Amino acid sequence: MTTAGAARPAGAALERYEAVIGIEVHCQLRTESKMFCSCSTAYDGARPNSHVCPVCLGLPGALPVMNRRAVELVLATGAAIGASTPDATRWDRKNYFYPDLPKGYQISQYDLPLAAAGTLTFDTSEGPFTVRITRAHLEEDTAKLVHAEGPAGERISLVDFNRSGVPLMEVVSEPDVRTAEQARRYAEELQLLLRTIGASDADMEHGQLRVEANVSLRRRGTEAFGTRVEVKNMNSFRSVEHAVAFEIERQAAILDGGESLRMETRGWSDERGETYHMRSKETSDDYRYFPEPDLPPLRVDAAWLASIRGELPELPAAHRTRYRDALGLSAYDAAVLVADADAGRLFEATLAAAPGLEAKPVANWVTGDYLRIRNAAAGPVRVDPAELAALVRLVADGSLNRTSARQVLEAHAQSGEGVEAIVGRLGLRQISDTAALGAIVEDVLAANPAAVADVRAGKAQAIGFLVGQVMKATRGQANATVAQAAIRERLDAGERA
Repeated sequence: MTTAGAARPAGAALERYEAVIGIEVHCQLRTESKMFCSCSTAYDGARPNSHVCPVCLGLPGALPVMNRRAVELVLATGAAIGASTPDATRWDRKNYFYPDLPKGYQISQYDLPLAAAGTLTFDTSEGPFTVRITRAHLEEDTAKLVHAEGPAGERISLVDFNRSGVPLMEVVSEPDVRTAEQARRYAEELQLLLRTIGASDADMEHGQLRVEANVSLRRRGTEAFGTRVEVKNMNSFRSVEHAVAFEIERQAAILDGGESLRMETRGWSDERGETYHMRSKETSDDYRYFPEPDLPPLRVDAAWLASIRGELPELPAAHRTRYRDALGLSAYDAAVLVADADAGRLFEATLAAAPGLEAKPVANWVTGDYLRIRNAAAGPVRVDPAELAALVRLVADGSLNRTSARQVLEAHAQSGEGVEAIVGRLGLRQISDTAALGAIVEDVLAANPAAVADVRAGKAQAIGFLVGQVMKATRGQANATVAQAAIRERLDAGERA
C-alpha cells in the first residue's frame, strides 16, 4: 500500500487486479434562479442565508415550481452525449436525514431520468477511450455546512441555505473506467462538454462540479465485481487521479493480505495524500424513493427536444477532429485550443482576419506565446487577431525572427500598439538582404580567422559561431539563415580565388 502523501499511478496493483471504476459527477446548472423557486443562484460571496425563501428552506406548506431552463440544460446534455429521453418523466423524493437537507428529503429523479444510455469519448495516453453514461438526471442541491470555531473555542457547524435548491445535474457512468488516468480524463472531458454547451461553468474550485468515484478491484481474468468503495472530496482533477490511484493500491494491499474489503464511503485528503473512512455506504433502498406528490409528471415534447438539439454548438470531440483533419493541427494543438476558450477564440479570429494564413504557425503562437503571456499576467490580456496575423506573416516572410517577434507580441499585449508600429519603433525588422549583410559578414570573417580555418577544416560548429557574431553585430536583426548562406558564399569564393 502507498504511504501517506505518496499517491502514484497504481501500476503494481494493476498487474494483478483489474480496477472497475464508475464516476458520478454532480454539476450545478447555469440558471438565474433555483430549481423549484425564484431565489437567485448568484449566492457566491453573498451573506449567509440571504438567498432563501420558504420553498428552499423546506418550510411547511411551501410548494415547488419547476425551472424550465434547468430541464432544458439537462436535455441538452443528454443530446450532446447521444442519450435517449423518455416521452414522460417524473420527480421522486430521495429520503435521508442530514443537517444540510431542510425537508428531510431531496427532490430528484430515480427510474425515469431525463437522459439515459449515452457515451463520452476522450483521448488518453493510450488512445481514444469511450465511457458509457448510464444517466443524467436533475435534482436540487443541498445547503452548505460550514465548520467553524465557536465563541468559547469549541468546534461548531453552521448551515448556509443559500445553495439549497440550486439546480443540480447528476451524471452517472457505467463502471467502464479502468485506470486513474482515465478517471481524470473523463472528468475533464465532461467539464469541457458542459462548458461548451453552456450547461454549467463547472468550476471545481467553487463547488460547481463535484466528482465522486466508485472503485472496486477484481482479479484479472474474472468477471464478478469486487466490493465497491465510494471516494468523495476530490476538489481538482489532479485529486481525482491521485485519489483513484491511491484507492486501487489500498484495496490491493488489503486483498493481498487475505482480508476483506467493506463497502464504505471514503474522503480524499490532499494534505496526507490518502483516503480516509467517512461512513458506511448507502444503497438505493436506504433512500426509500417514491414519486414526488407536489410535482406533476414532465412530458418532453418531440419538437422541444429537436429545438434543443438543433441549438447545440460544435462539440469538443468534433471540434478536435476538425482541427486535426481539416487544418492539419497536431492532436496536442487541437486539444489545447478546444480546451481553452480564450485560446480557441483567438485562433479562429486570427485565421478569419487573414484568409490564406497557415493554421499551424497561428496555432503555435496561440498555444505557446499567447498562453504564456496570458498566464503570467496579473490582469486581462488582449491580443488583436489582425495584429497576431500580421506578426505571423512578418515571421513567415523573414521580416522578423522568432526572438524579436516574441518581444513584439509581449509589447502589443501590454499596450495594444500595432505590430508594425512596434517593429518600427524598436528597430526590430530582420535583415534578410544578402547585400545588406555583406559588409558585416566580411568584418566578422576578418576578425575571426581561427573560426574561418575551423570551418574550412570541416568543423561544423564553427559556422554557428560565425553566425552568432553576425547576429551580435546586427543586434539580433540579421536573418540567421541568410547570414549563414552569406558566410558560406564568402568562404567558397575565397577558396576559389
